[in-house]
Amino acid sequence: MSQNNGTLIIGASQAGVQLASSLRELGYTDPVTIVGAEPHPPYQRPPLSKAYLQGTATAETLSFRTPDYYAKQDIQVVVNERIVAIDKDVDGSGVATSKSGRKFPFTQLALTTGARPRRLESEGSELDGILYLRSADDAEDMKNRLSTAQHVVVVGGGFIGLEAAASSQKLGKEVAVLEAAPRLVGRAVGEQTSEFFLNAHRERGLDITLNAKITGFEGENGKVTGVKLDDGTVVPADIVLIGIGVVPRTELAEAMGLEVGNGIVVDEYSLASDGTTVVAGDCAELPNPMPTPGGPERIRLESVNNAVEQARNAAATVAGAKLPYRMIPWFWSDQGDIKLQMAGLSAGYDQIVTRGSIESERFSFIYYRDGQVIAADCINNPVDFMGVKTLLAKGITVPPEQIVDVDTPIRKMVSALEPTS
Repeated sequence: MSQNNGTLIIGASQAGVQLASSLRELGYTDPVTIVGAEPHPPYQRPPLSKAYLQGTATAETLSFRTPDYYAKQDIQVVVNERIVAIDKDVDGSGVATSKSGRKFPFTQLALTTGARPRRLESEGSELDGILYLRSADDAEDMKNRLSTAQHVVVVGGGFIGLEAAASSQKLGKEVAVLEAAPRLVGRAVGEQTSEFFLNAHRERGLDITLNAKITGFEGENGKVTGVKLDDGTVVPADIVLIGIGVVPRTELAEAMGLEVGNGIVVDEYSLASDGTTVVAGDCAELPNPMPTPGGPERIRLESVNNAVEQARNAAATVAGAKLPYRMIPWFWSDQGDIKLQMAGLSAGYDQIVTRGSIESERFSFIYYRDGQVIAADCINNPVDFMGVKTLLAKGITVPPEQIVDVDTPIRKMVSALEPTS
């Protein structure tokens, strides 16, 4: 091409901002443009269900970077422009077109399009007061409604649902959680952790129903008043928050002819199937960055640290410093006064060891497979969390009979087992 249009990053997300920042850190001097569909500059999403709802965070404190930062780094941020079409050549260059008709030429394309809330289609689901929580505007709407609402129903007992439920309860609301599955947070944690959260939240006054089958919503004058269950029960509601997971935004990738599975399929260098487009964050289906025998070969990770680390990997690919993506996945969830920190991937575990006292609400569940530590769920226990992250990163395992010794920090156990030569 006669002109170098640089890198166009579609998606003003955590991954998008990190990719742009990492390109500059790597000495990349070509133009960098981030295009986002929302009217706001790029911001953090995790606090929306916690600090923002509770009024302890503002739109300003959620911003990733200041306008000065973007100006100094020569990163152009374009808001309120949704990309609807991409015309790309075989060399990876092309032009993206927004809904308003604006053209964005690029030499290198990056997709950091994130995910959207999974919708619940049921009788009455169009009633006013039935909400989703993904964007800053969603959070602002719910925050405003909470000021006058008394009965809050949360559909979904995953992280977002429980975080928002705990936040609403902290604001003095009567909160009911309806979970269709037989346990809470079933996709993310083991049965023991699910059981702990069920008991802990019930003790704190949350009304939790498992195996809940919703048949529809009741309303008056176009506004929701209740949630109908299959046993005839109607749970009163001034607000209903639907938190039943997210769907990766793959529409652009599909239109481009890229391979799509549970997200946009990428290799270990964050490259899509065309060999030129890089992808990072919640929209990407990637090779397991922590490959272990018996673990999943491919995975889609919805976490801040994956968005950050995979974006760095994608930036390295763009800058010509390709490295296979390897990292220890970790996650967290703040639910009222309970902080869960997870390290590793527990899928396929064959043994769980409890380190500490469940009753004290400061303990860890350590997951093993074939005698090796593969993950941990740490409740109000950041020291164990950091210890397990270190253990996993070094590829060292601590035997179950040893790891239960709460008087010895896990990091100290790891140091003792490290080779001396």
